[in-house]
Amino acid sequence: MNTNTLTKKFFRSDAAQRLLAFAGLIIMFVVFSLASPHFFQWSNIKGLLLATSVNGVLALGVTFVIITAGIDLSVGTVMTLAAVMTGVFITNLGFPIPVGIIGGLLTGALAGLTNGVVIAKMKIPPFVATLGMLYIAKGLSLVISGLKPIYFTNTPLFTKIAMGDLFGVPSAVLIFFAAALVAHLILTKTVLGRYTFALGSNEEATRLSGVNVDKWKMAVYMLAGCFSGLAGVMIAARLNSAQPALGAGYELEAIAAVVIGGTSLSGGEGNIMGTVIGAFVISVLTNGLRILSIPQEWQIVVTGAIVILAVYADILRRQRS
Repeated sequence: MNTNTLTKKFFRSDAAQRLLAFAGLIIMFVVFSLASPHFFQWSNIKGLLLATSVNGVLALGVTFVIITAGIDLSVGTVMTLAAVMTGVFITNLGFPIPVGIIGGLLTGALAGLTNGVVIAKMKIPPFVATLGMLYIAKGLSLVISGLKPIYFTNTPLFTKIAMGDLFGVPSAVLIFFAAALVAHLILTKTVLGRYTFALGSNEEATRLSGVNVDKWKMAVYMLAGCFSGLAGVMIAARLNSAQPALGAGYELEAIAAVVIGGTSLSGGEGNIMGTVIGAFVISVLTNGLRILSIPQEWQIVVTGAIVILAVYADILRRQRS
């Protein structure tokens, strides 16, 4: 195989899009550092890392779903519901912190499993099923909390889940990296990961080969729910409260991070490293534009344009291959 053929093969792979996203991240970092002396200050970098950690954990779960050619619009409000349930267990019911954390994780897993059952067994399209869960989780968060935030009083250990640090690095960021490592191992080293790619590449062929497609599809959505539950625990610890009105819009940033990182919306291709890069692209872009005093509405416009370009690049790559 000659050099020209290898070059063409590389640029038709999802690795090319990951490399492009990483190059864009470096360029943005340099540009914002030169444009403002405040960008490269540790206090700002620390805030940027904290912002990336929650959105990044959500994006990890969304990666699995999109690789199956599905979508999950409920991850943001499920995150909120998990945070509220964590508050209920720890503050309202007085359970120990570990029990509250497990309660938050199980809340996310249950919501994800429900999505999977509705999609796999009831044959409702993922967009509609998860849109319904978005509203269900949002409503339950408001009902259970009584429309009021639930504060974590006298629980400094819980706050340290997000705001503690190791060698100056916030613990929430370390949790994000650990979760990314776990997600990578699941995607590349387990049966669930193998069938995740199989479902997205050709679901019918996978079914005809004797695989219980419904079971593995439910497992994928439940895993995405687990990551949403973890994000809920993290954001509750970061804010030291469960905010029932929070969560709307997080799903869009998570999906944007996954797409920018090279995971194809057509399914069958994806990579956890790309998602991590995509999450940082979103955070650096938002943070840099905010420091430059760009109005928030224009920040949203720029983010949307980048997502469209990322999807278009994926379409071109697939056409050429």
